[in-house]
Amino acid sequence: PVDLLALDDALAHLAALDPNKARLVELRYFAGLSMSEAAEALGVSLATAGREWAIARMWLRRELER
Repeated sequence: PVDLLALDDALAHLAALDPNKARLVELRYFAGLSMSEAAEALGVSLATAGREWAIARMWLRRELER
């Protein structure tokens, strides 16, 4: 189970550091967009979105484990 308050705090912190990564998380996690849909919405390539997604997920996982 995910602590939604902790996730919101971590996502706000990520947004302060890197708004694009935070937006990608919102599009994927909350809006349910596929990777290609999220990449298109952000105006980036699928490869870039994939790299950003991997980094954002690792960053959020680390933040939530604290």
